Amino acid sequence: MRKLCGVVLLIVAAVLLAQASIPIKVTLTMMVAGDQNMVDFFQYEIAPEFEKIYPNVKVKVVGTGPGDAGSQQIIQQLQLEKDSGKDKWAIDLVVIHEAGTIWAIERGLIRQYTDFLTTRRLVTMKTAEVALGVNVNGYVMPMFHSQTAIAYNPRFVKDPPKSYAELVEWVKKNPKKFGYNGIKGGMSGVSFVFGWVYWNSKNPDVLMNGPFDEKYMEDWPQIYAELKEFNKYVTLTAGNAGTLDALNRGEIWMGPVWVDMFYTWIREGRMDPNIRLILPEPGMPGQPMYFAIPTKAANADYALKLIEFVTSPAVHAKYIVDKFNWYPAIGVEYVTAHLGKEVFERLYRDIKEADLLKFGKRMPIADYRTRMLEAYERWVEK
Repeated sequence: MRKLCGVVLLIVAAVLLAQASIPIKVTLTMMVAGDQNMVDFFQYEIAPEFEKIYPNVKVKVVGTGPGDAGSQQIIQQLQLEKDSGKDKWAIDLVVIHEAGTIWAIERGLIRQYTDFLTTRRLVTMKTAEVALGVNVNGYVMPMFHSQTAIAYNPRFVKDPPKSYAELVEWVKKNPKKFGYNGIKGGMSGVSFVFGWVYWNSKNPDVLMNGPFDEKYMEDWPQIYAELKEFNKYVTLTAGNAGTLDALNRGEIWMGPVWVDMFYTWIREGRMDPNIRLILPEPGMPGQPMYFAIPTKAANADYALKLIEFVTSPAVHAKYIVDKFNWYPAIGVEYVTAHLGKEVFERLYRDIKEADLLKFGKRMPIADYRTRMLEAYERWVEK
């Protein structure tokens, strides 16, 4: 064992020495969609560790905000780079949602690269191949999988609704004590809306898997009319963080949240640790975040190295699972050896793996997804 450790140390030292001798200084610019915790993850955790391994590299992190709006900003910037006609683009790496990935592929803004990524073979989920019903194989490496759920305060909610149907009755008895952000300011509210449509639809599997046909939307007017009625009894919050804030202050007693943000806030002392989670029947969608490399990234080689670094089992376990409470993008078996039992007990405290398999849904395919959001704006907001 000592001999093996010595060999490993020699290899690491050789790599560091080789990198230190490289005279070319590189600024690796990455754009990140998502909440502030995503930006903090790269800026304060990953960048310093990566720069130790590659001293000639400086990682520059630019956040674009949560939800599809954050991914849309990235797409707009990449389109400007493409339209400029430059041989090398200023953005080297992006972290985007499923919708952003599809937009980027359609416009030729990102390249295929995962054949050169060793950790790609560790991925066990289909999200590396299909996003919103579209083939994305080769273009993306999942960074993590995130799941939405309903958070509730057991001080006020002794017996939480276990389904959407029970929730409808609960809000009538407890007006304005359930809160969500509609479809603005974050994806927790969007996920709740999608879950609502799945619950009421006659064809939820078609909405998630295709094919697209408007005949499967014939029951939507009634579905959204009932959601508009439901909204009369709820509090509309200011985004993902707004829902968590309102829960912590006791302004609302229940609301949809991202599991990772929820546990991170508890860990940071920003959320009452007594608040719990439940994943209601028939389920709510989750989603991955993706690493992608722009088509003409100036430093694609180092972008690939950073992706490899983050998705390596030891680093993935330390940061993705342990510190930031995301579900792993690579197979659980690859990170288990690097984690204590208490980490898994914390992450799966309320929502067990069996619950995720049964009630963790996929986002709708792209065409239904777009029309669901348009329907909300047309029939619920107005």
